[in-house]
Amino acid sequence: MVVPVCSRSSDIVEPLLKEQWFARCDNLATQAIAAVESGELSICPKMHCKTWQHWLLNIRDWCISRQLWWGHRIPAYRVSFRNGHPKNQKADSETMWVSGRCYQEALEKAAAQLNVNGEHLELTQDDDVLDTWFSSALFPFAVHGWPSQTDDLDRFYPSTLLETGHDIIFFWVARMVMMGQKLTGRLPFKEVYLHSMVRDAHGRKMSKSLGNVIDPVDVIQGASLEDLHARLEGNLLDPAEKERSRRGQAADYPRGIPECGTDSLRFTLCTYKAQGEDVNLDVNTVQTYRFFCNKIWNAASFTLNALPDNFEPSPMSEMLADCSIMDRWILSRLSDTTTKINNGFQGYDFPIITSAIHKFWVQNLCDVYLESIKLSLRADDHRAAVSRNVLHTCVEAGLRLVSPFMPYLSEEIFQRLPRRPEREEPSICVAPYPTAEEFSMFDSSLEERVALSLDIVNRIRSIQKEFGIQKLSGHIVCNNDDLRGVLSQLCPTMTTLSRCRKLQMTNQEPDCCLATTVASDCALLVEMENIDVPRVLERLQAKLAKTSTGLKKIEAQRSMDSYEEKVPQNIREKHDQQVEVLQADSARLGAAVAMLKTAK
Repeated sequence: MVVPVCSRSSDIVEPLLKEQWFARCDNLATQAIAAVESGELSICPKMHCKTWQHWLLNIRDWCISRQLWWGHRIPAYRVSFRNGHPKNQKADSETMWVSGRCYQEALEKAAAQLNVNGEHLELTQDDDVLDTWFSSALFPFAVHGWPSQTDDLDRFYPSTLLETGHDIIFFWVARMVMMGQKLTGRLPFKEVYLHSMVRDAHGRKMSKSLGNVIDPVDVIQGASLEDLHARLEGNLLDPAEKERSRRGQAADYPRGIPECGTDSLRFTLCTYKAQGEDVNLDVNTVQTYRFFCNKIWNAASFTLNALPDNFEPSPMSEMLADCSIMDRWILSRLSDTTTKINNGFQGYDFPIITSAIHKFWVQNLCDVYLESIKLSLRADDHRAAVSRNVLHTCVEAGLRLVSPFMPYLSEEIFQRLPRRPEREEPSICVAPYPTAEEFSMFDSSLEERVALSLDIVNRIRSIQKEFGIQKLSGHIVCNNDDLRGVLSQLCPTMTTLSRCRKLQMTNQEPDCCLATTVASDCALLVEMENIDVPRVLERLQAKLAKTSTGLKKIEAQRSMDSYEEKVPQNIREKHDQQVEVLQADSARLGAAVAMLKTAK
């Protein structure tokens, strides 16, 4: 025989049989299943509909009583006669119970059932309390004054959307639906969005005994390793668990947890993977998005410094007529980003939304557009004035796009940004969210041409890096007249972005140049001046061989029969990322080697 002992208090755990209260749920479950099947209630992601069906089709009677010191006391009363009254077998039996919203209601019900005067009866309320999930199931309508028909109940019930974790789809979500249908005759909400479970960076469930619990406050405010160790002393852990926790904390956070802020943590949680998968939260990833917050702040600071005193933004219709190619390109990128984000919100696809926001701010606005207009903004002409208006439009719209994820940062910058005459919102919280109708400047043809020019920029940067050249001179040969005209206008921009010495259009291929094809009718030629071809080729071939070896090693591991079963998910994800990086490096190095071989 094994004597059960509590691991916390060391007390002996003694089972005790006790009568309990149960709720019959079969009819309630049938209605809840029908609500999902008919589409009246929508569950997202759809994969959880199977879990919904499984739980409710196999539902059992629900034990709703708990022997605790807190909670809603069960409204059940045991009936007995007062002293001096003749014995009544029905009242004296153990099953003589009545229920009521209050003592008086229960007393009237008992008197009616026994056909006696209530003065002769004595009621004793059960000491048990309702299961927490039972009380929680009443939440959607009880908070608005139910069972009274209050104004709040009429106005706010039912709601539209419930957002919660998928692990309590039955314990809470299904029971709220069943209670709402039974007690109010209406569903408590129309949609259910179930978010992923948050685990540590290694995919393990967070546990105090493992020392891998990530306190959001620590991520927001930062915590040293000593602070993390000190908090273990307040937990009811035995010495062995405490030591294990210290080792876990030292391994995961050797320098403590850096201060990342609320906005970066919120944004990070929304970037993770597809719907339905667990989130392996890595503090280093949160810190990366803190740097993204800094990027937004610096871009906004640059914009504010570029705007003159008493700047008043011009209407969009006035700007478009005088916009340059890069002005129209960034407005087109803003239009496309806005469309993607709104579509993402419709499907609750938060990784798509956050990826679009990050790409617009970093890759489009900061890395390309800001760099391309820095010189022109120094002038005091009409061209610079148009660029300032476009820049203000993009920053203001970008802040509104990111505001649901970064409300503190976006609000701080929004209050400093000049407002349009027609826009007088006191806060970004009440400003309208950008829509495709507001920014309808998408131009696919223009984006293709600018994308080609950016490809040229990336190739020049790659050549300068791989060949060890500080500033190269290049030429562009293009047989397409329309494309040639656009590239001619973009040559100064490409020169600025690539940081090369010179880049110009040419009709004939110069001598002693390395050639790389950019498109079917366009090529980039790089002058071989100051390039030691044999030495650079030897170095690149060595790097290519090392990259290929690393790629083959990982591919060999991934090709094992038991790879999917034996290798943890976080390791498989790490391998996938390494393969992606190595393949990109291999392609880049291979292209550089091919260029040099043709030049020998």
